[in-house]
Amino acid sequence: MDGISDVAVGVKRGSDELNGASNGSDSKKLRVEEAPPSRVLHIRKLPNEASETEVIALGLPFGKVTNILTLKGKNQAFLEMGTEEAAITMVNYYTTVTPHVRNVPVFIQYSNHKELKTDAGNQRTQAVLQAVSAVQSGGSPSSDVQEALAAASSPVLRIIIDNMFYPVTLDVLQQIFSKFGTVMKIITFTKNNQFQALLQFSDPVNAQQAKLALDGQNIYNSCCTLRIDFSKLVNLNVKYNNDKSRDYTRPELPAGDGQPSIDPTVAAAFSKDSNSLLGKIPGALNPLSAAAAAAAAAGRVALAGQAGSSGVLLVSNLNEEMVTPQSLFTLFGVYGDVQRVKILYNKKDSALIQMSDANQAQLAMSHLNGQKMYGKIIRVTLSKHQTVALPRDGLDDQGLTKDYANSPLHRFKKPGSKNFQNIFPPSATLHLSNIPQDVTEEDLRLLFSNAGGTVKAFKFFQDRKMALIQMSTVEEAIQALIDLHNYNMGGNQHLRVSFSKSTI
Repeated sequence: MDGISDVAVGVKRGSDELNGASNGSDSKKLRVEEAPPSRVLHIRKLPNEASETEVIALGLPFGKVTNILTLKGKNQAFLEMGTEEAAITMVNYYTTVTPHVRNVPVFIQYSNHKELKTDAGNQRTQAVLQAVSAVQSGGSPSSDVQEALAAASSPVLRIIIDNMFYPVTLDVLQQIFSKFGTVMKIITFTKNNQFQALLQFSDPVNAQQAKLALDGQNIYNSCCTLRIDFSKLVNLNVKYNNDKSRDYTRPELPAGDGQPSIDPTVAAAFSKDSNSLLGKIPGALNPLSAAAAAAAAAGRVALAGQAGSSGVLLVSNLNEEMVTPQSLFTLFGVYGDVQRVKILYNKKDSALIQMSDANQAQLAMSHLNGQKMYGKIIRVTLSKHQTVALPRDGLDDQGLTKDYANSPLHRFKKPGSKNFQNIFPPSATLHLSNIPQDVTEEDLRLLFSNAGGTVKAFKFFQDRKMALIQMSTVEEAIQALIDLHNYNMGGNQHLRVSFSKSTI
């Protein structure tokens, strides 16, 4: 048993140093960084539910893992690598790429221990390690370890897309998965009537992070669900660059089968840096707009019998007594940046709305068609107009046309803005943010019931700057969002309102 007490003493000492309980005058920062290289690594800030296998998976790409000790209560672990070189490679790699376990960033540094002495009687740890070494020497692991090991050893993901309502192109996949690392190759195919893809990252760790983050997510509102697992292949062989397969490291490959080849300028951009295009595509990091953009650009999305890539929507069956350009701007602004709104002079129950691009128009249409606004079910389709014309100078159109190009209220101006990840269909629960410190639950309940609805439930987030508020119907929530988004709460703080995917 002394083995265990050794570790316990060591652990205490290590964590005291980390907490800066030093008896010398050196700063804590220096002391942490000065631990000399060791094959034992200290991992901190692990999520509560992290398993030993997931911790081992962090080390596997770099070499043999020979021991592990997890300190559940402290959210820490010690991982012993087979050699000091492997540990150094691992630390160097993770200083440039933040390691994640269950999508939570963790911290890795050298430990003061030169080796881990753990009680050989710890059977579970021994079993996990034996399974790991069996795999490393070509055996087959037990099923509970299999997944984490596959995660650590294959950079290739197999992706199946369920419920494919919109076409998913190779470019959509590249945009979504590039968020997690460099995508080198993609092959798409249809098997058992299902669209599937094999996608190779430059590093197994990126494949692991992408699987954790994206498995089960929808690319597009309530459809195109990603089902992701690891492929048994570790390298993909791509012969042609076309709309079915692509090797981003070899832009010179032929198109084959008379398929359109990738545009040479695009190929050049990809070969230099697979992320270079992302900065130029507004919202490209956001799967929703990536899918919408690709679907719209492919011109294959035919809703209400209209295909096309116009950014202009035709909205009909509006309540003409109530509707204003401002109310349409606010509601449609949840799904994109509205540039212009025109309520039709001779048909005031219809309006044209110009979004900033075709994918935003697509998104707004898919979320708002069939919703109730001012008591009427509205119809939203793509318009054949390419732009909304402003009235000629000196012509008074009674305020029916408004230009919002320079509005400060656009939600998606900043590329990669958080708002891209928070696009949800209209729901009875609203997400409120930018709430001033002195505003109470009572104030907000009153404000929202005055908008003409019934508040069913309310919940502040921890910092009280954000809250969820649940109305009794989706229609009431739509009404409240139109009335209260950008509402001045005093002190020049304006309330932000959007639809939530949560319920209270």
